[in-house]
Amino acid sequence: MERGFEGAKLMSKAVNVLALVRDGQRYVFLYDDSSVETVLEKLAEFAADPELDFTWYDAATLSQRVRDLQEEVEEVGTEDFTSFF
Repeated sequence: MERGFEGAKLMSKAVNVLALVRDGQRYVFLYDDSSVETVLEKLAEFAADPELDFTWYDAATLSQRVRDLQEEVEEVGTEDFTSFF
């Protein structure tokens, strides 16, 4: 891995940010492309938790966004970038 400021290790993977802000509450999920299943499971856990104001609708909406982002990543990964040069 690369070293950055004061020898700190830099991440070599992109981090995805998924956020829901409503009625003064903030839910922010950070995950990389290899953690998609984990974040989907966490959304379901939050929806099932009666102590949180996070609904199954919230989980479904954010889950769909995660899947949409994954499709975009896969499409970009299959493009022929040599055509841009």
